[in-house]
Amino acid sequence: MKNLKFYISIFLARFVRVCIKLFSKSSGTSLAGMIVLKVYPEFLKHCSKYILNEKISVTGTNGKTTTSGMLSQILIENKRHIIHNSMGANMLTGIANVFATTVLPGYRYDNCVLESDEAYLSKLYDYITLDYLIVTNLFRDQLDRYGELDTTAKKIQSAIDKNKNLTLLLNADDPLVANLGKENRKIYYGFEEIELFTKNKKSNEPSEVFNCVCGKKLQYSKTFYAQQGHYYCDCGYKRPVCNYMGYAKIYDEYIELKIKHNENITEYKLNTVGIYSAYNMLASISMALELGFNQEQIQSGLNNYKAMFGRAEKTKINGHDTIIQLIKNPTGASEVLKTVDLNSRILIAINDNFADGRDVSWLWDAEFELLKDTKNEIITSGLRADDMALRLKYAGVEKEKIKVIMDLNKAVKYVAKNCKNDEKITVLPTYTALLELKEKKGKI
Repeated sequence: MKNLKFYISIFLARFVRVCIKLFSKSSGTSLAGMIVLKVYPEFLKHCSKYILNEKISVTGTNGKTTTSGMLSQILIENKRHIIHNSMGANMLTGIANVFATTVLPGYRYDNCVLESDEAYLSKLYDYITLDYLIVTNLFRDQLDRYGELDTTAKKIQSAIDKNKNLTLLLNADDPLVANLGKENRKIYYGFEEIELFTKNKKSNEPSEVFNCVCGKKLQYSKTFYAQQGHYYCDCGYKRPVCNYMGYAKIYDEYIELKIKHNENITEYKLNTVGIYSAYNMLASISMALELGFNQEQIQSGLNNYKAMFGRAEKTKINGHDTIIQLIKNPTGASEVLKTVDLNSRILIAINDNFADGRDVSWLWDAEFELLKDTKNEIITSGLRADDMALRLKYAGVEKEKIKVIMDLNKAVKYVAKNCKNDEKITVLPTYTALLELKEKKGKI
């Protein structure tokens, strides 16, 4: 009976997918999964047997999609057949969707790499027993959904508690992440040094204040961004020693990364931007090294990695070089703003749909002051275009350089039309604005 429900679920998923392609403009990253879970709630548990080797999950506030994407590309480049929710649909329905539209009865896959929303990780673990969990970071994000940081950390810990055999790959530089999983095997990655060779080297962005378990405020000998760095407390608590030690040189167009592991040093290069990308690189490469891949195999995967849509993605709009960077919370947005070319044409699209988070007060905590010396006008768009325009005014951007065009399609066309031959375009959207851009991509 279970096999019959499973096969019916697969058939329905394929049928729904065809219908979406024929009759809808939606990318359909969750609908088939939603239907499958209604028909057969144990669907994901049944799918687990189709994965022969390591099952890997990735969670955290920022970097889930990029980290899982890099790791997946390394696996694919080295002839691994994998299942990966590459479109970033990371709730239970999205994960069910990718299994339902990928799995072929009778065929087996080498690995799965599953990006999971922090709040849904525990539900995922009810159905699939994962071997590894990568945790990237914990920042304030969508307070209306997640609450404060300790609430998010408890949600992740509740998932970890369901599997004592789960191996954790943790960001040692984040004190909240490093403290997860008391009873599990833990592998730490983090940076020993980060050198910036970029135009914007410094930031006045405020960091979160964290207390040690003893109640005292944590001290730092090094800070990289937000709460990430080398922390310690007078009580003796300090940042764990890393199994994978990173040394990064960050340029405007690429990152050079060295990793020291068991006295061995390997070197990598990736054409991407920002400190946040260096952390994603370090996490994905550390996992690949842990799985037994060597430097050459990993670099081969990085060479063929293409940024996930909207995650420092380089593309063209009306023939102009364009970079699209998702922004969704103050810490991540501030790091993205450090990388913005102030000579480019800038479009910021802010929505407050459920998937974005209804609370847009984070705009006031992000460091939009970094845009005050922009050469051209900045276009604000989306449902909260006026809020974004007001934030730019208080950030010091000249009033004459702020233009509101609420309709995103019209905003993109306006930017493209007014862009000179040698100028680039920078687009900073929230999540649902990013999805809207994806539907319009190639039509402008």
